[in-house]
Amino acid sequence: MTTRYRVEYALKTHRRDQLIEWIKGLLAVPFVLHSQPTVIYQNHSEGLKTVAADTHQRYAEIMLDVENLISDHIHHEAAALPGKSKLKLLVPTVGTFFTALHLQEAFNYQDERRCISRRRFVAPSVKLVTFDGDVTLYDDGKNLTPSNPVISRILRLLAQNRKVGIVTAAGYEEAPKYYERLYGLLDAVHSSSDLTESQKEGIIVMGGESNFLFRYDRTQECKLSYVPREEWLLDEMNAWKEDDIKELLDLAENALRTCKDALSLPAAVLRKDRAVGVYPVNGVRINRELLEETVLVVQNTVERSAVGARLPFCAFNGGNDVFVDIGDKSWGVRACQRYFNGIDPGKTLHIGDQFLSAGANDFKARLASTTAWIASPAETVDLLDELEAAVGNNSK
Repeated sequence: MTTRYRVEYALKTHRRDQLIEWIKGLLAVPFVLHSQPTVIYQNHSEGLKTVAADTHQRYAEIMLDVENLISDHIHHEAAALPGKSKLKLLVPTVGTFFTALHLQEAFNYQDERRCISRRRFVAPSVKLVTFDGDVTLYDDGKNLTPSNPVISRILRLLAQNRKVGIVTAAGYEEAPKYYERLYGLLDAVHSSSDLTESQKEGIIVMGGESNFLFRYDRTQECKLSYVPREEWLLDEMNAWKEDDIKELLDLAENALRTCKDALSLPAAVLRKDRAVGVYPVNGVRINRELLEETVLVVQNTVERSAVGARLPFCAFNGGNDVFVDIGDKSWGVRACQRYFNGIDPGKTLHIGDQFLSAGANDFKARLASTTAWIASPAETVDLLDELEAAVGNNSK
């Protein structure tokens, strides 16, 4: 019962993105009104085309209305009048938009290809693209091998003088560990005759969400070298105290051990410099509900503590483990922006697969950049191709 209660708690309205839920509510009306019985598809193809056209128009009108509300919201924030926009009144939890969202244009484009809009159109003025690792660049628990089609797309970004950051939860402190996960990409960058040395240096790896930075280094066998923290830490991160870090990790470790024992998890506890977690032993798969239960218990325990109020952290389900990291991906993306001489959030795109509010470590990246929510490495490839097409059309 405890697990069911906690999982259902995580799915309640206040745990969801209220803007997305509001837009879904707007779209639900024409969806229901224009839905047809299965027989329509079998016997009335011309009528179906008419219904589809009407539905498309209704969806497009709604997207334009939302687009205008967002533009008004951006205008109010720029005029130092936060909280005064109509959108803020309709969706009190709505946050900051770093770019205008051309939702009607995006819907028309996506509807032509997929018959329904599933993501927002990304502005083509992207200077920095950051990626999650597992499920975004490669399958969960796998490596970025030379045959992965995303490699050619990332090389294309670098050739266009865009910067690339891989912001991963993997909290290794040694460069060779990251090379093992990313060797296909790093070797391709190293051997590329199309990229200049300056362009090759446009790729970095941020590990442990926001704790360890590595730059491309052609002189190293692993193609990466460690970047000292003083070269990229944000001012706020400099204020994080080591005593607080230890206290938070101690608290999280105790909560993890309690869950391990209470839920009989076939797992071991691993303590790192800036993280602590539980991972499976002997290659077993841990039940998803047990992982979610553990995330919610640890997150609630730390959030209610004094140190949890002072220090940012991220508790997340990694697919077959649970970890708590100091900081989160909003800090990781912002640190990448600073490392590349202060790239604007509105010209940054973070691509990841975990954007649910509970136990998802890409969620906080929305505080630092425009984001794209994908569900597989194949979708990442498609998204990068769409971005390239948008850039090409914009330059004509």
